[in-house]
Amino acid sequence: MQNRIELGKRIINYTLRISRRARHLRLAVYNGGDFIVTAPRHLSLPAIERFIIRKSKWVLEKIDKLISLPKPVKIKSSRIDYIKYKAVARKIARDKMGYFNKFYGHSWKNISIKNTKTRWGSCSKKGNINFNYKIALLPEKLVDYIIVHELCHLAQFNHSRKFWSLVAQAVPDHKQIRTELRKIGLTAG
Repeated sequence: MQNRIELGKRIINYTLRISRRARHLRLAVYNGGDFIVTAPRHLSLPAIERFIIRKSKWVLEKIDKLISLPKPVKIKSSRIDYIKYKAVARKIARDKMGYFNKFYGHSWKNISIKNTKTRWGSCSKKGNINFNYKIALLPEKLVDYIIVHELCHLAQFNHSRKFWSLVAQAVPDHKQIRTELRKIGLTAG
C-alpha cells in the first residue's frame, strides 16, 4: 500500500507492507530512495506513523544518501524463462553443490529448481535444497555464494556466527556478494 508522511517539512512516499510473520516494525531504504515499511498486522496506521516520525532523522539521511544511486536492476521472470533456464540451473546447482561439498562434506536429500519471487535459495530441515532458476543468469561468484549459503544451512540451520564462519571458509567476501545480490532484486536467503 502506497502512503505519504511528512518528515522534516518534506513529504515522503513509502510503501507499507503488512506481514503476518513480522513481529516488529522494520524500516528499509533502498538504492534510488525507495522507502519500505514492514509492519505486523496488529499495529494501526497511526502507531506505524508515530514510529516513522520518531525515526525521521535516520529515514531522511538514508533517503538523501541513496536517492542519487541508481535503482537496483531486477531480473524479470516469466514462465517461458523458467522453462528455458530450469535445466541449466539444475546442472549448475548439482555441479556446484558437488564441488563445494568436497570441502564441507554435508549430505542432502533433493535439489529442486523453483521460480520463487523473493529467494535465491532455501534449505529445509529435512535436507531438501531449493534454488531459484535465475541462478543460471548470474555471474559465477554470485552463484557460488548462493550454493555455499544453502550448503552451510545443512550444518547450521540459522544465520548465527557459526553459520557465517562456515560460509566465509569458501566465500570470504560473502558480505560484499550479499550486497550485490540485493541490488539485483532478490534476497539471499
